[in-house]
Amino acid sequence: MYALVEYKGKQYKAEKGAVLSVDKLDAEKGASLDIDTVLLISDDGKATVGAPYVKGAAVKAVVEDSYRDRKIIVLKYKSKKDYRRTIGHRQGHTKIRVEDIVVA
Repeated sequence: MYALVEYKGKQYKAEKGAVLSVDKLDAEKGASLDIDTVLLISDDGKATVGAPYVKGAAVKAVVEDSYRDRKIIVLKYKSKKDYRRTIGHRQGHTKIRVEDIVVA
């Protein structure tokens, strides 16, 4: 059984026990989440598709860890103008573990 969920503007495939890496959350380690924006639920080959969300369905998850991704170098350059700028960026992420998928 799995569910496709929309969370913070992105879509994830959630299965029981799966660890998802989502954009950084302001939640402490061990905090529980209820995600009710479920787009699709598939159970033994039978799919339930929402319009846009499946009514009564939810995914329960627990916050595991917060971390920062590897550094990405951003280079700005304009030819013939002696303009060069280098900027680094590290995106924050949070790992969440899917505990259960609730179907109405």
